[in-house]
Amino acid sequence: MRSLVALEPKPRPRAFRISPNTESSADQPPGPLVIETLADPYDAEAKALLAKPDADEAAVEAAQKKGVASRSLMSWGGLFWSATAGLVSLGFSLWLTRLIDDLFHWSPLFGIVGLALAGLAGTALVVLALKEFAGILRQRHIAELHIGLARAREKDDFKEARRLVGQLSSLYDARPETSRARSQLRQLAHDIVDGSDLIDIAERTLVEPLDMLARHEIAAAAKRVSVVTALAPRAIIDVVFVAAQAIRLIRRIATIYGGRPGLLGFLKLLRSIASHIAITGGMAAGDSLIQQFVGHGIAAKLSARLGEGVLNGLLTARVGLSAMAVCRPLPFATKRPPGVGDVAPFLFRSEKKE
Repeated sequence: MRSLVALEPKPRPRAFRISPNTESSADQPPGPLVIETLADPYDAEAKALLAKPDADEAAVEAAQKKGVASRSLMSWGGLFWSATAGLVSLGFSLWLTRLIDDLFHWSPLFGIVGLALAGLAGTALVVLALKEFAGILRQRHIAELHIGLARAREKDDFKEARRLVGQLSSLYDARPETSRARSQLRQLAHDIVDGSDLIDIAERTLVEPLDMLARHEIAAAAKRVSVVTALAPRAIIDVVFVAAQAIRLIRRIATIYGGRPGLLGFLKLLRSIASHIAITGGMAAGDSLIQQFVGHGIAAKLSARLGEGVLNGLLTARVGLSAMAVCRPLPFATKRPPGVGDVAPFLFRSEKKE
């Protein structure tokens, strides 16, 4: 990311040119002292460096936009799923109506009980639908907050940064462990006049403690997957356990950063994570890690099961890092994004232990 030092204006070098008439003589007084400001040869390069988009941040924003995008009902796919959902709803409604009628024909008491149970089920379904909708809106708000804060920091827009940092603080109002950071941000919002500095302070005080929790979750999941895969007697156990741990890890990271994904929200979030892995080259990262293993001689010394455990642990950590990048409400600015070696260094220590 761009350094804060690079954003500070540097004083231009100056040269003093002495006029030809500056030498004093008995007949003519010295001429005026002329000061010229020379062009900074590194000024254009610095501006080009600051204007260059960050590849990781561009990948995160592209993945978030793809995940929060809604499918149009006018497309053939949207029309198919809408018609299918309508037919299923009509069929279920007819079945429920016949069931209630049969219960009333059998006994009025059974009919009343069945009608009450149907009412309770309908109420629970409405509540679940509202929670799903709220979870989708909350995840969409986090994605839009991430993109808006990245733009505000790039443009150094103080008004926009102050508004978005206020929304970021309100996102964690129900988290008592963030009360000190939120109060500090409210106080600094009136003192700081630089938008990028305000966003950087928000990242250090409010988001970086959440990063530590997310990294701990990724490390724990990678360790569990590597151990269980190395000890599991069946391959189907590996597949089920790795998938379950990946789902649990994604939901846990989303919750840490303020998201509350339900079923549909989780599917949208999974779409964003898959897009981020595809954009950033997840398989290329895995290949480089395998090459590192081979280069250190670890793959030749470990058993096949242990090697599969390490590889599954690396893939789990990679999924967790993508979830961290997508669910984070702020772009990485003050620190670089963590890598697999940062969150799961124990996967690289097998050769040293031996």
